[in-house]
Amino acid sequence: MKNVGKYFAAVGVVAFAILASTLPAAAESVEVAPGVQVTKRTYAAAPVNEQPFFGFAAKSTEDKAGDEKFVSAIVGATGSREKAFDETTLRAWRAVNAGKIREAALRFNQAFLILPEQSAVYHGFAVVAQFRFNDLEAADELFKVALKQPNPVKALRADYGRMLLIAKRPRDAQPVLEQAVKDAPDFGDAWTNLAIARFQNGDAAACAAVEEAAKKRPSNNSGADLTAVRNAAHCK
Repeated sequence: MKNVGKYFAAVGVVAFAILASTLPAAAESVEVAPGVQVTKRTYAAAPVNEQPFFGFAAKSTEDKAGDEKFVSAIVGATGSREKAFDETTLRAWRAVNAGKIREAALRFNQAFLILPEQSAVYHGFAVVAQFRFNDLEAADELFKVALKQPNPVKALRADYGRMLLIAKRPRDAQPVLEQAVKDAPDFGDAWTNLAIARFQNGDAAACAAVEEAAKKRPSNNSGADLTAVRNAAHCK
């Protein structure tokens, strides 16, 4: 189940409803797992269980008891916290792939309850911040956290690089994507996005990435991007 990150990169750029986000005047940093600090961000138009980290809402004694009951039940059903986490994140990535970002957010919050230190939690919340709330600043921060946490999926940098391209930051995206194709050399979409970054940065190696992407059979969602960069870069 360690390759589940591929689900996000296959989604492409989908237009989800953009909900207004609110940040305090002085951004507050919150510890969400031992040694892990993130900026506290809330999204007023969404229920807290559909926001990363449950919208940082204060939990009552009953809420905490409910969380413990959920974790105990799923660990009992799967056999271990690790298996429970893998099953939950797999369902989350499948929801992302189906365009069901609200469901994905619920699943990633469940994963956060099970193993809050794992990379996939922050990777998933970055996806939610980007596609549900159009909050690229939050997504950037969360992708960076995901890179530092245990057990990142091979497609993490491919997803991060894609977000940087969407944010119109090709110079930042290229080194991330150069590593992404080393992490997952058979992932065609990563090669497509690297070709785009190289072309936008005036790198003559764009066509080499186009050629590699074509060999790897990128997803339908990135096929149009591949054709566009091939034509723009005048690749053979």
